[in-house]
Amino acid sequence: MDTQNEGPSGAARPGRALRATLFAGTRPEIVKLAPVALALRAAGAEVRVVATGQHHDQRMAGSFFTGLGVEPDQRWTLAGDESERVAALLGRALAHFAADRPDVAVVQGDTWTVPLVAMAARRHGVPVAHVEAGLRSANPLSPEESNRKVAAALATVHLAPTEGAAANLRREGVPENAVHLVGNTVCDVLRASGVEPVAPADRGGVLVTAHRPGTVDTPERLAALVTVVRALADRHAPVVFPVHPRTADRLAVFGLTDRLTHPGLTLLEPQPHRRMLELIAGSALVVTDSGGLQEEAGWFGVPAVVLRESTPRPEGVALGQAVLAGLDRDRALAAAGTLLTPGEQRRIAAMPCPYGDGRSAERIARLLTDRHRHDLLALREPGTRRTVEEDSP
Repeated sequence: MDTQNEGPSGAARPGRALRATLFAGTRPEIVKLAPVALALRAAGAEVRVVATGQHHDQRMAGSFFTGLGVEPDQRWTLAGDESERVAALLGRALAHFAADRPDVAVVQGDTWTVPLVAMAARRHGVPVAHVEAGLRSANPLSPEESNRKVAAALATVHLAPTEGAAANLRREGVPENAVHLVGNTVCDVLRASGVEPVAPADRGGVLVTAHRPGTVDTPERLAALVTVVRALADRHAPVVFPVHPRTADRLAVFGLTDRLTHPGLTLLEPQPHRRMLELIAGSALVVTDSGGLQEEAGWFGVPAVVLRESTPRPEGVALGQAVLAGLDRDRALAAAGTLLTPGEQRRIAAMPCPYGDGRSAERIARLLTDRHRHDLLALREPGTRRTVEEDSP
């Protein structure tokens, strides 16, 4: 590559190797950003990875970097309650960009890491690329929905996983030239994993996961979840339930752990990534409140009952691969009964994945390392050539 100096707004001028810093705070972010880091490095970019510490439990994040071929260059530690962790994360991010201004900060998804890192990056004139941009659930009670909308206001480059997500951004006024349809990077991980789809005749059982605050943080809703899981074990055993640390804690606090003792139900610790993929691929049905598992089930052609009233991943619902059931026992059982019929098992197994083709990271790397990226990433005041740096302290 030719070499030139850095542009005044922090974005690299055409010809110089891109300097990108990727920020991953949770297990799904690690999974979905790992292929982006690898693809950017393969394209000649200088890549740094920061683990922001949202998932500090070793079972949820610690081994995931190594297993996906990426190690963090920095690991932040966040302590205290939510307010203290949020404040610490923003403080660390501001300090980080004050000391180091890469050409682009890359964030993924909708956790606290995304808006906080994006705010800190923009404060210091660093462009932001948002992976998995444009998802919307239309649920005003969802903290993730708020994070996604804040990210849309802060991002410079919006990397949409589906046409529906791209359309959401356009409707909200994001300029057309800032929205790029790339697919979902989780499909890259699944394609590279070596875990293959399982024929419907060889699949069996139900896999349950639940961890979202709206599912497990109140005793009434957690009790409703327990009722759904027990009903599934009564009617569709065997049921396997890897219990998220948050869920395990709430079960204990609300005195509900013993209600999950059932001969048709097996409780597991959080599973290593590859083993979790094998469980998904080999199950006849996934029952989950997780967006990531909806995507993974779609890749493997496994039907999903979604324990929510809305989802920012409507593509699977539109195709009948996923069914919204909330935490309603009867709706969940009815959906499970339909999706477990042989005809539905075969139809869904033959369906192309609605979320991507497994080559999203390549598209992102080509886009960000393209010789025209200076214009893509530049931060300028409208109608002038003045840049963000001129207003920085």
